[in-house]
Amino acid sequence: MNTILYPLLGTLFTFLMTTLGSALVFFFKDEIKDFYQQLFLGFAAGIMIAASVWSLLIPSMEMAEANGQNSALILGGGFIIGALFLLFLDHVIPHQHLNEDKPEGPKSMLGHTVPHMHLDNEIEGKKSQLQKTTMLVLAVTLHNIPEGFAVGLTFAIAASNSSITFASALALALGIGLQNLPEGAAISLPLKQEGMSRTKAFVYGSLSGIVEPIAGVIAGFTIHIMQTILPICLSFAAGAMMYVVVEELIPEAQLGKHSHVGTFGVLSGFVIMMLMDVFLG
Repeated sequence: MNTILYPLLGTLFTFLMTTLGSALVFFFKDEIKDFYQQLFLGFAAGIMIAASVWSLLIPSMEMAEANGQNSALILGGGFIIGALFLLFLDHVIPHQHLNEDKPEGPKSMLGHTVPHMHLDNEIEGKKSQLQKTTMLVLAVTLHNIPEGFAVGLTFAIAASNSSITFASALALALGIGLQNLPEGAAISLPLKQEGMSRTKAFVYGSLSGIVEPIAGVIAGFTIHIMQTILPICLSFAAGAMMYVVVEELIPEAQLGKHSHVGTFGVLSGFVIMMLMDVFLG
């Protein structure tokens, strides 16, 4: 039961941080300024990079070596598979990133073109807004999956054996929680700008993080089945998280006039997460 309970508690914390971030929609009249958005995105990227290395890849290597497995193959193979899995989800799930006008995913599922002969302009506008809102939430939800899996897996491992300590799992949860705080705001505030009410924007932003406890519990349920493949699961989670960093967070953190703000955010997030993992782990 501990391998389910602890992953659930750890990912509920990260979900709570997303909810708290979404609640900022009640305090901000306008959207987040580009300066702060770049800083937040860079900070989230730095945390995820450090977490991928210290909380996932290094434990994966140590576990593989302890099991007599080829650590280079485990780390490289799992990392690449994790990144390819997120690439696959990017292609099969319709979604839209916050700073883009065009949606991504299968065109047949997006329904982006609405026939004028069947709907008047008002209905068409509402449907288009609903589709964009839904795809914005799906984009953030999609990228929360590897975070929840990573946190849940580390807590499940800590509960089942001593290869990862609870302090190290806690450091990962704290790091992911810290980057979820601005992420929740980054989804709820733009939704409000799209014309949605504050309450609905808060709910949508909060629900974008619900996949983290779900993914965490799945990791806890399968931990005993995956004992021999735990090292590759950790490197898989690292690859999935790094895909999010390289594909979305860093490029968006570099948008605008002052790209050095995003760079500073990456560096500060990396250092904070590294120090947390070193001192707690």
